[in-house]
Parts: sequence; C-alpha cells; structure tokens
Amino acid sequence: MALNMTVVNLKAIVLGHWVLTVWACMGGAIQWLPASYQWCNFTVLAVGVWAVAQKDSVDAIFMFLAGMTISILLDIIHFGIYYGRSIQNQNAQPSVRDEFRFAVGMAILNLILKPFTCLLLYQMYRERGGEMYMNFDAAQERYGPLDSSTEIPPPPQPVPPPPQQKGPSYMYQDVP
Repeated sequence: MALNMTVVNLKAIVLGHWVLTVWACMGGAIQWLPASYQWCNFTVLAVGVWAVAQKDSVDAIFMFLAGMTISILLDIIHFGIYYGRSIQNQNAQPSVRDEFRFAVGMAILNLILKPFTCLLLYQMYRERGGEMYMNFDAAQERYGPLDSSTEIPPPPQPVPPPPQQKGPSYMYQDVP
C-alpha cells in the first residue's frame, strides 16, 4: 500500500507545528525554553505561511524546507542546554511540574515530527518543480560531454609566426 504524499496538506503541517510550538513554549512558572527557540520556530512557521499563500512558488517551499531542517539541529541544541537547567528548578507545586512536563513532551513531539515533515516538504518541493536531486551513486559519471555531437573536432592549427624585421626601420632608409 503506497502512501500518497499529496494528500497531506501544507496548511495542516503549519497548523500542527504551530500548536506544538505554542504548547512547548508553555511552562508556567518554569520558563524552560529561551526566546531564541520561539524566534527560530515561529520564523520557520511564518515562512510556512508564505509557502501556503504562494501555492506555485518553489522558493517559498524550499525556504520552508531549509528552515525546518535547520530548526531540527537548533532544537536539539536548545534541549541539550536548557533542559538540565530547568530540571533543577522543578521544586514547585505539582501543577507547575505538570505544566513543565507537558511543555517538554510537546517540544519533543514537535522535534520527532520534524524529519517526517521535511520528507513531506521535499515531496511538495519536487511537485512544485524543484530540482534538488540527492544521488549518492558513486558509479555514475560526474562529468559528461556538453556537446551532444559524437564527432571529435580537429585539433587547432598552429598560427604562423609574424614576419621578422632585421632591425629598426630607419636603418634601411637611404641617406643622401
């Protein structure tokens, strides 16, 4: 059973990641993610809105794909740096701890879904006419002939040297 990638709607992708990002930024008294996480993810989602608005734009979907790919790395860095600090500040009421756990869970779910989103965005990029081929086949020739003809042109002919003079031109004038 083949999955038809075109069924997935770009609007649903943007909306789903927006909801997960908003929930990840919740933290109650424990604000565990910095503003850079919010700026990164909401900027990528703004580019996603641009991709929704311009249905035929290859640039918009490519920028959304590139931003989503970069945000995967940045999310991992944010979680690695700030999660440990937030665990130390968990001496709060149970409701605050529950909000923190919910926010962390949504952030992790958002991060888990991003590679699948990138695959869907790549498929949409190809459907819109993008040509980013990833071929890792080493057996394929890297360079091919630019000329479609099979005829080999003749080698260039040497240029004959210019005639040489034996000295300055005033030496050959008759002096009266």
